[in-house]
Amino acid sequence: MTAPTILDIYGARRRLQGPVKATPLRPAASLSDATGRPVLLKLESLNLTHSFKIRGAFNSLLRLIEVHGGASRCPRVVTASAGNHGRAMAYAARALGIDLVVFTPATAPRTKTDAIRQYGAILHADAPDYDQAEARARAVAEKDGAVYISPYNHPDVIAGAGTIGLEVIEECPNATTVVMPLGGGGLASGIGIALRAVAPGLRIVGVEADASTPFTTGLSKGAIATIEAGPTLADGLAGNLEPGSITFPLVQQVVDEVVTVSEIALIWAMRHMAAEEHLIVEGSSAVALAALHSDPVRRGSGPIVVIVSGANIDLPAFLAAASS
Repeated sequence: MTAPTILDIYGARRRLQGPVKATPLRPAASLSDATGRPVLLKLESLNLTHSFKIRGAFNSLLRLIEVHGGASRCPRVVTASAGNHGRAMAYAARALGIDLVVFTPATAPRTKTDAIRQYGAILHADAPDYDQAEARARAVAEKDGAVYISPYNHPDVIAGAGTIGLEVIEECPNATTVVMPLGGGGLASGIGIALRAVAPGLRIVGVEADASTPFTTGLSKGAIATIEAGPTLADGLAGNLEPGSITFPLVQQVVDEVVTVSEIALIWAMRHMAAEEHLIVEGSSAVALAALHSDPVRRGSGPIVVIVSGANIDLPAFLAAASS
């Protein structure tokens, strides 16, 4: 599998001009006061299906249509997801007329799985964890002759995410630091490729939850490592990288630093965003906001751009976090 380039990201931007609009970059006064640096929020949570995943979903399916000469000629698509990618793929597949099967963990938030069903995809939501959902999806795709599209380890998905990087530097050309969640690495890889091409001096920080650290662990060993993911509010980031994932060497190349945050910090970030910025963020998005209090992010000068990656959280889970 070949990693995408900046040309692929510009190609993704061209494809996405119709279905996906640029998201707002909004100053956050409360976070700027807390950090002593201007903080701006890239609100992917306001995107279609309420996450950045819609970019990779549409780009990968539109590329598939190009390759096969039309939606009616495309084979069935199979994917695995912690929830947001599946929701975005289901939305895009319905819009483009492509058959889709989605595998998720049984613990995936209902706000995500209900939407997958409503958009008409076939959903299997009974895997014990994300790793098992991914394994089942790959096996079914191979058995049925379908196309498997990974939520992170796919060049077209990565290129779609990379369009965020182009928007960031156009909207805030003097940004000096970009902070983003780090799960499978597709978001960081795409944004990193874009920023290294158009703003090579900009500092890129990826953030994991303490409960699931495949990159922190793997980077310390110099290779993809298997971890045991624990329970976390950042459910969309939890799990292992598949062997040979192109995101691992990409993150090695384009991300300057990886930090981790605690569950307590996640809860603080979710509460703060609701109370001070009047925004709902899911746990997987809150990791980047929680990291603003860490020294690796605060040091330096100039504007910090935080990628607010998604807002899909079940109401009971949000209320429990907000009241704890």
